[in-house]
Amino acid sequence: MSKRVVITGLGVAAPNGVGIPAFTNALKKGISGIKHDVQLQELQFSCQIAGKPEISDELKSHYFTELELRGFNSTGILYGVIAGIEAWKNAGLPIENNNEPDWDNGTIFGSGTSGIDKFRESIYKIDELQTRRLGSTVVAQTMNSGVSAYLGGKLGLGNQVTTNSSACSTGTEAIIMAYDRIRSGQAKRILAGSTGDSGPYIWGGFDALRVCSSKFNDNPEEGSRPMSATAAGFVPGSGAGALVIEDLESALQRGATIYAEILGGNVNSGGQRGNGSMTAPNSDAVQRCITTAITSSGISANEIDAINGHLTATTKDSLEIENWTKALNRNGNNFPYINSLKSMTGHCLSAAGSIESVATVLQLYEGFLFGNTNCEDLHPEITALIDASKIPLKTINIDLTIIAKASFGFGDVNACILFKKFEN
Repeated sequence: MSKRVVITGLGVAAPNGVGIPAFTNALKKGISGIKHDVQLQELQFSCQIAGKPEISDELKSHYFTELELRGFNSTGILYGVIAGIEAWKNAGLPIENNNEPDWDNGTIFGSGTSGIDKFRESIYKIDELQTRRLGSTVVAQTMNSGVSAYLGGKLGLGNQVTTNSSACSTGTEAIIMAYDRIRSGQAKRILAGSTGDSGPYIWGGFDALRVCSSKFNDNPEEGSRPMSATAAGFVPGSGAGALVIEDLESALQRGATIYAEILGGNVNSGGQRGNGSMTAPNSDAVQRCITTAITSSGISANEIDAINGHLTATTKDSLEIENWTKALNRNGNNFPYINSLKSMTGHCLSAAGSIESVATVLQLYEGFLFGNTNCEDLHPEITALIDASKIPLKTINIDLTIIAKASFGFGDVNACILFKKFEN
């Protein structure tokens, strides 16, 4: 018998707020975390603004020992551990120091690239014949599964401990993978989420592709403009989001706070066929991913109150809206509300899906819908499809029951998940 699956813990390290209280406040007030980046300017990037979580040395010391921090410069692992452990504590779960692994609990924590600065440092040392001076943590910091390995060790997790990687759909996919494992009874709890490194060596390739915003270097907070007629490309971002996914029976037994229920989800690929490519989505696959997620959730498309879109502030925004209208068979004033967190954080790449899922769950739990900043001038291709009133510019207080969250990534990969306000 399939188990009901709920969310009992949340954690975040986002450009506009580190920790759930700061992040929630930023969502409600429309606070941006996008700032001018001196390093990008010095390196003559076209886009010289970015979204990066602000992590103090004091905060680092709450999550890592002095020994662990020696020679440590993997921002992806840093963000992931901070968000993951916050979610664990937020769920009311203890951090045990027993010799026995916790067989019931695991983590599926995605990543795009891990420890890129450590890679660069290592390459220079190797080239200068200093291989023996690399240090003992280079492998742990640079292996793609470094973030799940660090979390697994700090929490003593004995169930599945792994890292998935599917470009910008990584975080949403990780949550769906955790949902599947809990639902099938293979674990009681999975710490699910994803993280994304920051810095020029991550973002340089996107700048070279000319898909990043370069027209707002003097006005960083206006740079990320999803659904806007003046959208000029995405702003690079980084961070991590984490959710404790748990079976309902376990959550009720221990009296946990339940933030939302996961109804179902789907992941697929367009195979880079049709209008799909390494960088563009196959619309048939996107629509199929959404409709299959809805079917697996046991609901109808008309029951969806809102959508947290992928919506990157590129030329593909209007195509995404069109795909939603076709998949839901809803348009005009009948379309759900829709918003994009990227207007406040930039595009956090492999971390985007998890950070945005945390925001989605907070909206259900606290009864609000955050506003879309920087899109007062909605793109006419979008307003031809859906009513402008469905794209709120300011936060509104509203009780929502079901929100759909989707992410679409390079390689023509898709993920869609349905969250519901919890009712026992």
